[in-house]
Amino acid sequence: MNKYKETFGVDIGKDVFDVYGSTVVHDRYTNDGSGLKKLLKELPAGALAMER
Repeated sequence: MNKYKETFGVDIGKDVFDVYGSTVVHDRYTNDGSGLKKLLKELPAGALAMER
């Protein structure tokens, strides 16, 4: 049984990064601290994320 409900793929570029979910639409974020913070806020509850 798969315990994960959503899988995300991330395409990282110089200025932006694109996030593709297995059940959600594509989102684009700026490739800086504010873009990363926005992504982390928008991840579903219980998502595994690592921030340095």
